[in-house]
Amino acid sequence: MPKTLPKIVDTAQVREFREADPQVRLIDVRMPGEFASAHIPGSDNVPLNLLREHRDELTAQHGDPVVLVCASGARAEQARTLLETAGLDRLSVLRGGITGWEQENGELNRGRGTWAMERQVRLVAGLLVLTGVVASTVFDPLKWIAGFVGAGLTFAAVTNTCAMSRALGLLPHNRTSTTDGRTLLDALTSAKDQGQ
Repeated sequence: MPKTLPKIVDTAQVREFREADPQVRLIDVRMPGEFASAHIPGSDNVPLNLLREHRDELTAQHGDPVVLVCASGARAEQARTLLETAGLDRLSVLRGGITGWEQENGELNRGRGTWAMERQVRLVAGLLVLTGVVASTVFDPLKWIAGFVGAGLTFAAVTNTCAMSRALGLLPHNRTSTTDGRTLLDALTSAKDQGQ
């Protein structure tokens, strides 16, 4: 296992890393509902919003390599940047996220969960645009709802952030009420027992 990891790794590299070093941690930064729907076996869920909330407390008590995973790679890249500024190193992002992993025939544990955040954003944005356009036939200024959504999506693309996904992440179906934030963070920061 190399001391320095590439910033981006593909499915084959993750498999090699895990075979070479059982201490490699797969940290899935999607929302708990998305994680429950499908995740890579052996991965732990530490949502990006939790990392943001606790950024000042993040210090690793280990030197294990960490591969960050999300749906497509965008949120994992945001998590990598945040964790690097918090002083964690040996971080990689899985290229293509869960989608890429599945396309490369990677094994997934499936369960009941929610739609992927990107799909939720597309649904809400589409409904807002459609509502604005249809409602503007009755009251013309409502056309600006569509313009507002378009501006928000443009800003999200340019900054690689998404206010709508953050807002949707607060909804009950995207959270698990039984999860303690500190326990989730421990999957990233705490030292593992060598016997595991």
